[in-house]
Amino acid sequence: MLVGLPGSGKSTVGRLVAEGLQAPLLDIDSILVRQMGMPIAQIFGMVGEPRFRAMERDAVATAQAREPAVIVPGGGWAAQPGQLEAARAGCLIMYLKCLPTTAARRSEQGEVRPLLAGVDPVEQVRSLLAAREPFYKLAHYEVAADKKDAAQVAAEVIRLAREHGGW
Repeated sequence: MLVGLPGSGKSTVGRLVAEGLQAPLLDIDSILVRQMGMPIAQIFGMVGEPRFRAMERDAVATAQAREPAVIVPGGGWAAQPGQLEAARAGCLIMYLKCLPTTAARRSEQGEVRPLLAGVDPVEQVRSLLAAREPFYKLAHYEVAADKKDAAQVAAEVIRLAREHGGW
């Protein structure tokens, strides 16, 4: 399982890790988009954050119950009390650590992220990091994700998974 800020590269790295490990990729945001038939920002706006987080928790629980896979929850899933602690028992969790400036820049290039909409995306990411990093640090491993390209980060995740995750 990969956790980290929006823009840390979870979806891109997750895809590469799944290919490298020849495992299914369960990208929770993508699953929710398919189920609801609309982008994350629209789902978030329609159902509100509490309901969205419940949907996210349910999707992660379903993913964990499946065969071994690379699971990529949204950046806010890990900051929900108890989620990472519960997942640690059955998943190898890796925190893709990224500077707020890098995460904000990457986020601006991708899909609209509801919690990053605002005047200063870097300040928004800093705020998210301050709130979420204590949870992210509960991961088994921390992988630097802002000074390497996605392939290099994926190679490090694959190495750790093979050494410590039984792949």
